[in-house]
Amino acid sequence: MQGVTSDSKPGSFMKISFARPSVPKTGVVVVFAAEGPKLGELAGQIDKAAKGQILKAAKAANFTGKKDQTLDVVAPGAGLERVIVMGLGRPEVLGAREIELLGGAIAGTLQAVKAREGIVAALPEVKAVGADEAAALLGSGAGLRVYRFDGYKSKKPDSAAALGAITFQTDDAAKARKAFQAYDAIREGNHLARDLVNEPSNVLFPAAFAARAKALSKAGVIVEVLTPAQMKKLGMGSLLGVAQGSAFEPRLVVMRWNGAAKSEKPVAFIGKGVTFDTGGVSIKPAQGMEDMKGDMAGAACVTGLMLALARRKAKCNVVGAIGLVENAIDGNAQRPGDIVKSMSGQTIAVLNTDAEGRLVLADVLWYVQDRFKPKFMINLATLTGAIMVALGKENAGLFSNNDELAARISAAGIATGEKAWRMPLAPEYDKLIDHDVADMKNIGGRYGGAITAAQFLQRFVNNVPWAHLDVAGTAMDSVKSSINQSWASGWGVRLLNRLVADHYEA
Repeated sequence: MQGVTSDSKPGSFMKISFARPSVPKTGVVVVFAAEGPKLGELAGQIDKAAKGQILKAAKAANFTGKKDQTLDVVAPGAGLERVIVMGLGRPEVLGAREIELLGGAIAGTLQAVKAREGIVAALPEVKAVGADEAAALLGSGAGLRVYRFDGYKSKKPDSAAALGAITFQTDDAAKARKAFQAYDAIREGNHLARDLVNEPSNVLFPAAFAARAKALSKAGVIVEVLTPAQMKKLGMGSLLGVAQGSAFEPRLVVMRWNGAAKSEKPVAFIGKGVTFDTGGVSIKPAQGMEDMKGDMAGAACVTGLMLALARRKAKCNVVGAIGLVENAIDGNAQRPGDIVKSMSGQTIAVLNTDAEGRLVLADVLWYVQDRFKPKFMINLATLTGAIMVALGKENAGLFSNNDELAARISAAGIATGEKAWRMPLAPEYDKLIDHDVADMKNIGGRYGGAITAAQFLQRFVNNVPWAHLDVAGTAMDSVKSSINQSWASGWGVRLLNRLVADHYEA
């Protein structure tokens, strides 16, 4: 039942390096121009060596240096294959986010012209960050952009013709190189999350996902994998009920990164890991069901985040927990109307077997708060279609019982471009999931579906500061950007890494 295997190695095929500014003798060079156009220093030097060909081409193409404008000058002279001029608009107003996106656009442009290598001029002075940080941000954007997932294609792309290296010029190459190390760790975590979401479900079933997570031990992450027997002993009837219709056994994976003192309470991240979701007996429509291989994107994010934090040696204690199940159909599958008992002791009437993610998270959230006593818990889940009706694909839904935590998540989202919009929680919504026989039901009715799902989860956090991120619109089949062209975005790795770095490291 395991099917084929992929030998894809996303992102590992491009080298990013840093060097002091100099006029290249050959190759493909990316330079910058402010509005005017006003050529940057290296662009001006190349234009002089090429007897004014850059400015002549700019005039002929009506290139004015506005933001996002691009000019491709082929064989301009001075020994160069081509010069690509990127418009900056007003460089002094560029922020860190815009610089990272520019790095992605540069990599995409180099790929489009089939360059094997590229040399990128130093950015003109920007106020938001120093020159070394700006170079590192350009490298970060480029590294995020070049992801590919093509290991299942029988005809492999010509790796010799692919973009293999980019060198970013900056006055302090050593500082840029050091700053880039953290960004590269985040890129690695993001690419891992994309990999996991892109994998087909006949390859990435629960035990296989657990094995991928177990591999994080090589990076210093402590990984435990709980079996169905162990979960049954713990009383996880809610999670196990979802899995009972599948030939693939469920797993609960607990990952720990200990980067601070033992006395320091951890922060905790929990991910929904439904490796495929048929909807169960409440079966989904056939159209679009193939996308349900991505119903484990929350778990993928948590796994990628743990790798990123370990790679950059984050100075904090972190727990990552993922509940891995397949929601399938056989004669043993959970039925609408069944009642299950969760680890918390609360009972749940399962009125819709397609509202399964919250049943998985209920037991994992309770387990994490009970065992680890964390400072906070944040769970991520492709939980509801209702959140896409409310917010589209530009924002994840953010629900929280703690204003400070919610504000910090929102700020980190704006900084990274992985935005989250806060949604309400209130007793009036909570009443919608009360049940006459069990303690609660797993659906709340037609209206406010994303909210009632969050209210359900809140019953299992036991007053720990908590946030729920509904990533149904952002983690898969997401809006493309200059730093991601993949169906799987790896959404949340960069956001949550920023949250930890800004507020929870020693």
